[in-house]
Amino acid sequence: MSQFTLPDGKVLSFDKPVSGRDVALAIGPGLAKKAIAVKLDGAEIRDLDRIIERDAKISIITATNENPDALHVLRHSAAHVLAEAICSFYPKTRLAYGPSIEDGFFYDMQIRNAADEAVTLTDADFGRVEAKMKEIVQANRPFTRTDYACDVGLARTANDKYKQDNAERAIAKGSKSISFYSTGAPGDPAFGGKEPWEDLCAGPHVPNTGVLGAFKIMSVAGAYWHGDQASDQLTRVYGTCFADDKGLKAHLTRIEEAKKRDHRKLGKEMDLFHVDEENPGQVFWHPKGWSIYRALEDYVRAKIRGHGYVEVKTPAIMPQSLWERSGHWAKYRDNMFVTESEKRHFALKPMNCPGHIEIFKQGLKSYRDLPLRMAEFGACTRNEVSGALHGIMRVRGFVQDDAHIFCTEAQIPGEVASFCALLKEVYADFGFGDDRVIVKFSTRPALRVGDDATWDRAEAALADACKQAGLAYAVAPGEGAFYGPKLEFTLVDALGRHWQCGTIQVDYQLPSPERLNATFVGEDGQKHHPVMLHRAILGSLERFVGILIEHFAGKFPLWLAPEQIRLLPITDEQIPYAENVVKQLCDAGIRATLDRTPDKLGAKIRLARNDRVTYFGVIGGQEVTDETIALQAQNGDKVGTFPVDDVIARMLEEIAEKKLPVQAAAAG
Repeated sequence: MSQFTLPDGKVLSFDKPVSGRDVALAIGPGLAKKAIAVKLDGAEIRDLDRIIERDAKISIITATNENPDALHVLRHSAAHVLAEAICSFYPKTRLAYGPSIEDGFFYDMQIRNAADEAVTLTDADFGRVEAKMKEIVQANRPFTRTDYACDVGLARTANDKYKQDNAERAIAKGSKSISFYSTGAPGDPAFGGKEPWEDLCAGPHVPNTGVLGAFKIMSVAGAYWHGDQASDQLTRVYGTCFADDKGLKAHLTRIEEAKKRDHRKLGKEMDLFHVDEENPGQVFWHPKGWSIYRALEDYVRAKIRGHGYVEVKTPAIMPQSLWERSGHWAKYRDNMFVTESEKRHFALKPMNCPGHIEIFKQGLKSYRDLPLRMAEFGACTRNEVSGALHGIMRVRGFVQDDAHIFCTEAQIPGEVASFCALLKEVYADFGFGDDRVIVKFSTRPALRVGDDATWDRAEAALADACKQAGLAYAVAPGEGAFYGPKLEFTLVDALGRHWQCGTIQVDYQLPSPERLNATFVGEDGQKHHPVMLHRAILGSLERFVGILIEHFAGKFPLWLAPEQIRLLPITDEQIPYAENVVKQLCDAGIRATLDRTPDKLGAKIRLARNDRVTYFGVIGGQEVTDETIALQAQNGDKVGTFPVDDVIARMLEEIAEKKLPVQAAAAG
């Protein structure tokens, strides 16, 4: 007998082994018609028609754009159809790897024609490849899975080095068989005596190609087998697939909007920063960009000061011996910039935690000193691979809003809860309310340090803290740091994209005697080792600025805007008055500028809007006479004409309240 527990707790029993489709039919014919796959025990996704050999918790996956599991199956199946379409034009193509990814899928392949000559695929080829894919889809062929014994499966890959390597890896991981998928059933007369196209694959796939109506090839790029630059160079074809045309159209619209908001594009247009090709991964901040950066830093500094943090500064370069004791030399050596002086090795710091422990160890600490919240805007350097660098989002030199809380085990829940409250305050000021923050609780990984009893205590303390903070979260089993469990906070921006920013991690290991040996004197008069909480709210300031540029499309809230108001005199006669007004604004702490160009007013307004200036003040003869400013908003709305003191008061109030731009608030 087979038993399956449905998401609502109902149990279905069958007197023989059944497939996911049988379970869906038992629930209802309508569900069976919509089903594309099943999920077992909350983890394993399977083909709908595959027999289920065990009792399990089961959920039926239908083709919807809202379900990540559905998109995974759709996209993996679309990658299979893409490969078949390309192979129909270039029959000697060797297929390497075709997974689903966030927002789509890709397939790595070595494209070769019938004469076994290398072929370069370009954008011009996308149309005919897509047409072939549509032909396969319209044929509504079944995805048919065939499992072979390992030796037979290996034999079937004998002439394909990539597929053979994939099969060998599967066997090494414990697979008892090798599976192949064909688009069509073997022996089907529709193929004129030929076998249907087949690909080595673990699955899962949709029941038939007809499900895949909404797909598009997006781009083509170079890749390497196993990501190894010394290995074979391959062609990577990217595509995407959705449950319906509506989902695909919305995705393509988001892509176009993302291009307009690209922080690299806006950074250049707004003259915020640049990254020099000869100095990769290092940011040159221009005056306007630096004003955003400093406003962000000053804001965080004021926030943490109000939450009991002390600020420190640690050296940029520290000795190899320290990194060895902390364990980072063994783990991060390849990502560290190393130098030598007086026959000793030193490294530019890739993180701040060892330096903070060194400060904590100076002088005798008592339990009365705990919790000690130590913060630093720590300049870090990591030797990232140049190909992974991306504007200011991924760089080699960056600053973290880093802090480490030294506390007792009993203080963990309270400190984590307090941090979560602070983090929520900060995110809300940037327009990321609770509905735009996703929390993940990452538990112990397979490879870890410390005993299970310690992990039990750490995970229990973190869970208790989440309860105190009223924090909803999803559990990510096995994704914790090697030294302790952690919470990760992901922001959802105006386009629905996800950015992992904040984190807090529970660490019993770094302060331990086996590592850096930090101690305090407890109430019992004995020495104890503190627990160390690693935490960041924004993460990298460089990356967070990049996120904000794209989230706000360059139209920052007034308190962050690099140019808060620009005065636009209609003629040169108003310039002396405008200069005096700019001085009053600047003296009040407002970032004000003056357009001295001889352009007409319409051109000045267009330039100010293109530069994403938050407000601009038109000054004509009447404004000079009345000692006023005709204030306009960035979107062109006329706010009104006010005395200079009133404009200053209005702007200072908006800055103090951290008001959000209308478009950002609406996006939430």
